[in-house]
Amino acid sequence: MFKTQVHQSHTAPAFFLLNKPCIPGPGTASFSVRPRPEFRKKYRNVRVGYVPANIKAVATDTDTQKSVSIKATVTVKLTVGGFLSSLIGLSHGLDDVSDWLGKTLLLEVVSSEVDPKTGLQKKPIGAYAHRAGEKDGEVTYESDFVIPEDFGEIGAVLVQNEHHKEMYLRYIVLDGFPNGPIEFKCGSWVASKFDDPQKRVFFTNKSYVPLETPSGLKEIREKELVTLRGNGQGERKSYDRIYDYDIYDDLGDPDSSPELTRPPLGGSKQYPYPRRCRTGRPMSKIDPKSETRSSTVYVPRDEAFSDVKELTFSANTLYSALHAVVPAIESVITDTSLGFPLFTDIDELYDQGINVPNLKKNKVLQDILPRLVRAITNTADSVLQFETPQLLLRDKFSWFRDEEFSRQTLAGLNPYSIQLVKEWPLRSTLDPKIYGPPESAITTEIVEREIKGFMTVEEALKQKKLFIIDYHDILLPYVSKVRQIKGTTLYGSRALFFLGPDSTLKPLAIELVRPPMDGKPQWKQVFTPSWEATGSWLWKLAKTHFLAHDAGYHQLVSHWLRTHCATEPYIIATNRQLSAMHPIYRLLHPHFRYTMEINALAREALINADGIIESSFTPGKYSIEISSAAYGLQWRFDKEGLPADLISRYISSQNPLSYPAYGKYKFLRASLEYRTYTNW
Repeated sequence: MFKTQVHQSHTAPAFFLLNKPCIPGPGTASFSVRPRPEFRKKYRNVRVGYVPANIKAVATDTDTQKSVSIKATVTVKLTVGGFLSSLIGLSHGLDDVSDWLGKTLLLEVVSSEVDPKTGLQKKPIGAYAHRAGEKDGEVTYESDFVIPEDFGEIGAVLVQNEHHKEMYLRYIVLDGFPNGPIEFKCGSWVASKFDDPQKRVFFTNKSYVPLETPSGLKEIREKELVTLRGNGQGERKSYDRIYDYDIYDDLGDPDSSPELTRPPLGGSKQYPYPRRCRTGRPMSKIDPKSETRSSTVYVPRDEAFSDVKELTFSANTLYSALHAVVPAIESVITDTSLGFPLFTDIDELYDQGINVPNLKKNKVLQDILPRLVRAITNTADSVLQFETPQLLLRDKFSWFRDEEFSRQTLAGLNPYSIQLVKEWPLRSTLDPKIYGPPESAITTEIVEREIKGFMTVEEALKQKKLFIIDYHDILLPYVSKVRQIKGTTLYGSRALFFLGPDSTLKPLAIELVRPPMDGKPQWKQVFTPSWEATGSWLWKLAKTHFLAHDAGYHQLVSHWLRTHCATEPYIIATNRQLSAMHPIYRLLHPHFRYTMEINALAREALINADGIIESSFTPGKYSIEISSAAYGLQWRFDKEGLPADLISRYISSQNPLSYPAYGKYKFLRASLEYRTYTNW
């Protein structure tokens, strides 16, 4: 990238091969010989620079030019198992030679100033770093520089990894300046130059917006962004750092089975969706619209998990554990299609567990999920035992009760769907020609009957007492499709709640709707709490259907779509458009950590065709497609943050609602300091 002035560290020996052997042999040197220094007459305005294997004289303008000697210290983190000690084979030997020769890393310091005569970037000053020591899982490398007084403030360091394997740089510290050391916080993997010959750049910890960037760093700043954007061509390699966009066309696996074909999400009005990171894998031969799958999914190198995170989270680790235990569980279950015949059978999962032969030998599962496994000392078997939820420790049938049903809407798994009722009567926005009459079956009479004449519906609306969770318009278009899947069913659903004087919610009604299908007209029915035997069980079944919808919506929309999927395009855009020295980048970067890797693992084993989501949730193979529908109908950037999300659902301090999420928001808002950091 730059022409460099290279200074060899005084601690690193220089070797060369003689043109002719000094010992009789087959025409090559049998060992290396240190060159003998040649003494020359000292001339004015001449500086002698010593470079490996040669000596050269470089003319300068003056022999009195002042300079400063600085020491660079590079801290490299060893990976789990030892970074250098774990390398084997030829590359290991070559890397040891590089360390011995003092040529592990090539460092080049970059001035923040341009050359006043040419107006161009000053030539970086380079030196090789040699291994200095190892302590507490970290290796340090050192090099010495002589910096001219007129070089200007150092703004960046270029690094080239001379090893054949990547290494993780933590810090670079330049010491010896009158004003104290300069620190570069790297926290990044540096690929071997044999994989990626382009030098890595690390800027100082000082932040700059583009207009304020020192002249000497503007060119290198822009070149780094060009590198991160890539050219949109070719398949990505594991060591790449390229951030590019693509659609979700890798969820299906048509090459394995036509049943695993899934429509691409994103890039169309029918299936709107956020973008993911481009991998460049080839397209399927069976379905040209689908990208082929692979055992690993590319993410930019610095987005990958750390070693500790990898050991506890990676899909491969979990797969290894589950691959061993699932067949064992299946072997003790007589029929996987049967439910629990008795409530006591559910209790036994916590109290007694499931006897699973040889589970005790599966150390991986015990390491990953230690609370699930209890070994039996007097037998050869083990017990797969689920930890009892705290709620069930106090009341085994708490999940059965309406009070808990209401509480979970505010403080349970999915507290982000409830909203204030603003319009009455309730209506669907779907096309009535396709889905039937839009009016809800939850009428004024039903509501006033359930609140026992405490107030009218009109008064309840005025006093902000009615709340709803409404999945009707999201789910109804998929009811007919899902019902074609064996062993499952689906309805459009909504649940209505009343806020009582004690600031707690009371469920009033649940509506289940089936659209016109199979020659039958639209069907809809409202279920309400009842003390009568049949009505009581119908109410419990209605709650079960609604909770199945709520659990699916939480995982597919509240969690996956809003938390993970919709964040990835902003991570990509941040890295493509904002330099690492931009203040906004430095504010955002910690919050983005690991998100792209988690999303990649989700595409690999969670949201993929026949993956965990499709196998576990009611909509089956249409699960992720439903999240696409939710994205098109509901997602808006300006309503995702706080307090915008609460305002969009009409939840505020004016509601006496006992809502933990709102309490946390108020605490955060009181704790945060708001200021304008930059206009860029």
